[in-house]
Amino acid sequence: MADGIMDERDTDRPLTLKLGNEELVIRRRYEVLSIANDFFIAIWFLIGSLLFLFPAYEKTAAWLFVVGSFQFLVRPTIRLVSHIHIKRIPASHWDS
Repeated sequence: MADGIMDERDTDRPLTLKLGNEELVIRRRYEVLSIANDFFIAIWFLIGSLLFLFPAYEKTAAWLFVVGSFQFLVRPTIRLVSHIHIKRIPASHWDS
């Protein structure tokens, strides 16, 4: 950040997780989160579709469709949050 202007790189710094002697580095976290969300939507709908083939599991299948549908609401929220960031502004020394 130079002269109070937020650089786009500051809004999505890589997330580094230490796993023993290894490091997992996640870049573009919001994009990864969106992809993971899409993956889970597909899983819920696939499992739900398969369960509808068995009458005993229709209620579970319906709930999986509800969960997947809710995640469709999460998708635009992730995109919106990736574009909007609230950052604390450092105290100004002009008041002193």
